[in-house]
Amino acid sequence: MTIKEIAFTAYPVTDMTRARRFYEGVLGLKTSRAWGDESNPSWVEYDIGPGCLAIVAGGAEWPPANGGPGAALEVDDFDAWVKRLKAEQVKFLWEPQETPVCWMAVVLDPDENRLTLHHRKNS
Repeated sequence: MTIKEIAFTAYPVTDMTRARRFYEGVLGLKTSRAWGDESNPSWVEYDIGPGCLAIVAGGAEWPPANGGPGAALEVDDFDAWVKRLKAEQVKFLWEPQETPVCWMAVVLDPDENRLTLHHRKNS
């Protein structure tokens, strides 16, 4: 028996419309699948490469958690993404920084879930 891959990473949100404005409008992600009420789904998935990022209106059973885990999104142009998110007034938890292997910054979505912008130095 083996674990083959991470099937998805999900972020709980309190306001799906507001969350979709961020994930689709600010980050530019395209909806891959959605479940629930057609006009206001409770689960939305975005395929990113071989992985999947989901947002879910989890209610009291699955509330947002700023101190919890976070997904790192590999970006093509780190500086351009930082500039774009700052222009959109996205809150930065960690300002852009360089490590020996990458550049990264941690931002907060509208529910203050953590997302890491990441760019490997060898890519």
